[in-house]
Parts: sequence; structure tokens; C-alpha cells
Amino acid sequence: MPNADLPILVVDDARFSGAVITRTLKSAGYKDVRTANSAIAGLEALENRAVSVLIADWLMPEMDGLELAGRVRQLDEATNHFTYIILLTAKEGTKVLAHAFDNGVDDFINKSVMNQQLLPRVYAADRLAGIQNRLLKENQLLIESNQRLKKNNLLDPLTGLGNLQYAVRRLEDAMQHAESRGGAACFLLITIDNYNELKRMHDKKILRQIIVAVGRRLRQLVRPLDIVSRISTDEFAVITHQDDIQHCNAATYRRIYDALNVKAIKTSKGFISIKAAMCMSAADSSTSFPKPEKMISVTKHQINQARNTGRLMVIKWRPTKKTED
Repeated sequence: MPNADLPILVVDDARFSGAVITRTLKSAGYKDVRTANSAIAGLEALENRAVSVLIADWLMPEMDGLELAGRVRQLDEATNHFTYIILLTAKEGTKVLAHAFDNGVDDFINKSVMNQQLLPRVYAADRLAGIQNRLLKENQLLIESNQRLKKNNLLDPLTGLGNLQYAVRRLEDAMQHAESRGGAACFLLITIDNYNELKRMHDKKILRQIIVAVGRRLRQLVRPLDIVSRISTDEFAVITHQDDIQHCNAATYRRIYDALNVKAIKTSKGFISIKAAMCMSAADSSTSFPKPEKMISVTKHQINQARNTGRLMVIKWRPTKKTED
């Protein structure tokens, strides 16, 4: 049985096609179905009230389905919500679909088989969106609980992430793991380079929204077992374990760099761009393991070079040898 109260938005510039989809959904028992005849109108509808499932045409004027998906992901990030995005398309091919998945699309329906696939895909979307949004709510409750407890002063009260002390402990854990079981410990330092400029232009409320959004974006970009911490006002850290120190390179973490520098942050004052610099240190048994505080200090010292070159600086733990990409 369908979830009759599932909120759905249909975005299609072809009124006839949108009407057919809406009629099909309502005939199946869905009551909360809204429509928009352009991506811009769809975004306005989502800003007024979120939905669990978005069904949109890929090819639309002004803003296509892929760009719409990216904007919806930014909106989701700002509101701590998940929208399951289905694109309607006549396109085929692995590369085309892979590109769309990379841009935040969750599923596709080929227009040639839409009558057969629409409802089953929406049933699946309902389940997955429900699970994801429950997890987001539970995680938010956990963050709020952690913010209240502030156990051992290991948490950043604004983001709910670990603080510098927590990062030191987890980096030490990563080194011990690498020393006993092999692999490498990696420490990735991320600074918001234009923080002072943002501070001059915006009030504390907007700055807090930016910091929280950066923390959320980092959590979404890293692997489940990677550690994200906020170690100072404008600095974040990601602590990871890699099977091989050769994997601790610029290419591995390029998508984090691009996601922070290319995609703007949505705030209550609109979209705001940040400039991030990144520097990484890595150590394994062949390089020896430094003290966590030393690795963090050296990485911070090298961040200026990363900032000046506009590259992701990579330091393999040989203090006299460093490489950059």
C-alpha cells in the first residue's frame, strides 16, 4: 500500500506530461502531490515546503534536471533534510547516468517505460527517503544531546563535531591502528581562507550557518569511518586510515577540495561561496609515526604554501621531503 501522505513534487515544463504523472500518482492513492512547470518554480515550492520525493524532467529550459538536483542538494544541506530525486529521461548510456549520479540524482525513469516503472520507483523512493530522513533526525538529536553533555570537552558545541582535543586522540588511534595492522594514518587540514572576509560581510548568525554547513558537507563527503573535527574557528580536520600511504594523495581527496570551493553554501541570506585551502600529512611504518600534536603542527605550518599555490599540499612524513599536487 502506498504512503498516502508522502509529499511529492513533479517538475516538468511540458504541462501534459506533468499532468499525466500527477494523475497517475493521485490515482494510486497519493494525496500530497504538487506540480511546477519549471525548475525555478520547483525550487520555490521546495523552499516553502520540503518533499520526500522529487520527480523532474532532465531536459528543461533555463535550468535542467541536473542543475536542479544540485540546487536541491544545497537546500537539503541547509535544512538537514533528504530529498529522493528521480529524473525522467530518454538518455541512455553508462557515462551519462554516472555523471547524473555524481550530481546528486538518486534514480531514473526512462520515458519509454514510464507507465510501467513510475509507481514501483516511487514506492522504493518512499522507503529510502523515510530511512534517510529518520537517520538525519536521529543524528541531529544525537548532536544536540552531545552539545548538551560536552563530555570531557571533546566536542565543538556549534557543529557537534569533535574539537582539537578529540582530533588529537583520534589521530593517535589512527597511528596505533596503522602501526599494528599496517596502512597509513592521514591528517587532512582544511581552512576557510575567506573567513575574515565573511566575518566582515555577515553577522554571527550567518557565520554559524556557514560553519555548520561546512561540517555537514564534510561528513557527507568522507567515508563512514573517517573522522571529521572542527579544530578551531575556521579550521576543520579529517582523519583517515588508508591501506597504503600511496593512497594519501591529492587525487584521493580532490573531490573534497572541489566540493568546498565550487559549490556555494546555502544560508538564510542566500548562497555564499567559501574559499578553502587544504594540506595533508601522512605517516606509516616506513616513515615512522610522529606525535599527533607534531603532525598537526607541521600540517598547519605548511597550509600557507597550499594557500599560495591553490593546490592540495601533501606531506609524506619525512620532515625534509614533501610533495605537492
